[in-house]
Amino acid sequence: MIQVLHNPRCGKSRNCLAFLDNSQKEYEIINYLTQPLIAVEIETLLKKLNLNPIDIVRQKEAIWIEHYKGKSLSDQEIITAIVQHPILLERPIVIDGDRAIIGRELDKLSDFI
Repeated sequence: MIQVLHNPRCGKSRNCLAFLDNSQKEYEIINYLTQPLIAVEIETLLKKLNLNPIDIVRQKEAIWIEHYKGKSLSDQEIITAIVQHPILLERPIVIDGDRAIIGRELDKLSDFI
Protein backbone atom coordinates (compact mmCIF):
# COMPACT_ATOMS: atom_id res chain seq x y z
CA MET A 1 0.00 0.00 0.00
CA ILE A 2 1.16 3.51 -0.78
CA GLN A 3 2.21 5.61 2.22
CA VAL A 4 2.23 9.40 2.31
CA LEU A 5 4.37 11.38 4.72
CA HIS A 6 1.94 14.22 5.21
CA ASN A 7 1.73 17.60 6.93
CA PRO A 8 -1.94 18.64 7.14
CA ARG A 9 -0.98 22.33 7.22
CA CYS A 10 0.86 22.12 3.89
CA GLY A 11 -1.09 22.93 0.72
CA LYS A 12 1.18 20.80 -1.50
CA SER A 13 0.66 17.88 0.87
CA ARG A 14 -3.12 18.32 0.82
CA ASN A 15 -3.04 18.56 -2.99
CA CYS A 16 -1.14 15.28 -3.09
CA LEU A 17 -3.81 13.56 -1.01
CA ALA A 18 -6.56 14.97 -3.25
CA PHE A 19 -4.68 13.68 -6.29
CA LEU A 20 -4.41 10.22 -4.72
CA ASP A 21 -8.11 10.31 -3.82
CA ASN A 22 -8.94 11.04 -7.47
CA SER A 23 -6.65 8.23 -8.62
CA GLN A 24 -8.60 5.81 -6.41
CA LYS A 25 -5.32 4.34 -5.14
CA GLU A 26 -5.35 3.09 -1.58
CA TYR A 27 -2.92 4.88 0.68
CA GLU A 28 -1.98 5.35 4.29
CA ILE A 29 -1.34 8.80 5.73
CA ILE A 30 1.60 9.22 8.09
CA ASN A 31 1.64 12.56 9.86
CA TYR A 32 5.39 12.76 10.32
CA LEU A 33 5.02 15.69 12.72
CA THR A 34 3.10 13.58 15.25
CA GLN A 35 4.83 10.32 14.26
CA PRO A 36 8.42 11.47 13.64
CA LEU A 37 10.79 9.27 11.73
CA ILE A 38 13.87 7.89 13.43
CA ALA A 39 17.30 8.05 11.81
CA VAL A 40 17.22 4.55 10.33
CA GLU A 41 13.82 5.26 8.76
CA ILE A 42 15.18 8.43 7.18
CA GLU A 43 18.19 6.51 5.85
CA THR A 44 15.87 3.90 4.32
CA LEU A 45 13.70 6.65 2.87
CA LEU A 46 16.74 8.31 1.29
CA LYS A 47 17.61 5.04 -0.46
CA LYS A 48 14.08 4.77 -1.82
CA LEU A 49 14.21 8.38 -2.99
CA ASN A 50 17.76 8.01 -4.32
CA LEU A 51 18.58 11.38 -2.75
CA ASN A 52 21.08 12.84 -0.32
CA PRO A 53 19.93 14.08 3.10
CA ILE A 54 20.21 17.76 2.13
CA ASP A 55 17.79 17.10 -0.77
CA ILE A 56 14.93 16.36 1.62
CA VAL A 57 15.47 19.37 3.89
CA ARG A 58 13.16 22.38 3.72
CA GLN A 59 15.98 24.90 3.71
CA LYS A 60 13.66 27.91 4.00
CA GLU A 61 12.26 26.75 7.35
CA ALA A 62 13.14 29.11 10.20
CA ILE A 63 14.70 26.29 12.23
CA TRP A 64 17.08 25.47 9.38
CA ILE A 65 18.01 29.10 8.82
CA GLU A 66 18.56 29.79 12.52
CA HIS A 67 20.50 26.66 13.43
CA TYR A 68 22.00 25.03 10.33
CA LYS A 69 22.24 27.36 7.32
CA GLY A 70 25.80 28.00 6.18
CA LYS A 71 27.27 25.24 8.32
CA SER A 72 29.23 22.38 6.84
CA LEU A 73 27.17 19.38 7.99
CA SER A 74 27.75 15.71 7.37
CA ASP A 75 24.93 13.58 6.01
CA GLN A 76 24.48 12.09 9.49
CA GLU A 77 24.25 15.55 11.06
CA ILE A 78 21.55 16.51 8.56
CA ILE A 79 19.62 13.32 9.34
CA THR A 80 19.94 14.11 13.05
CA ALA A 81 18.59 17.61 12.41
CA ILE A 82 15.54 16.10 10.65
CA VAL A 83 14.99 13.68 13.53
CA GLN A 84 15.18 16.52 16.05
CA HIS A 85 13.04 18.87 13.94
CA PRO A 86 10.62 16.86 11.78
CA ILE A 87 9.26 20.10 10.25
CA LEU A 88 12.50 20.19 8.23
CA LEU A 89 11.44 17.15 6.20
CA GLU A 90 10.31 17.97 2.68
CA ARG A 91 6.71 17.05 2.03
CA PRO A 92 4.76 15.26 0.91
CA ILE A 93 6.75 12.10 0.33
CA VAL A 94 4.95 9.24 -1.36
CA ILE A 95 6.31 5.75 -0.74
CA ASP A 96 5.41 2.69 -2.78
CA GLY A 97 7.35 -0.38 -1.75
CA ASP A 98 11.05 0.13 -2.43
CA ARG A 99 10.65 3.46 -4.22
CA ALA A 100 9.56 6.92 -3.19
CA ILE A 101 9.09 10.42 -4.58
CA ILE A 102 8.65 13.91 -3.22
CA GLY A 103 5.07 14.48 -4.34
CA ARG A 104 5.04 18.27 -4.74
CA GLU A 105 4.64 18.13 -8.52
CA LEU A 106 1.47 16.29 -9.50
CA ASP A 107 2.67 15.44 -13.02
CA LYS A 108 5.67 13.60 -11.56
CA LEU A 109 3.41 11.96 -8.99
CA SER A 110 1.14 10.81 -11.78
CA ASP A 111 4.05 9.11 -13.53
CA PHE A 112 5.11 7.57 -10.22
CA ILE A 113 1.82 5.92 -9.35
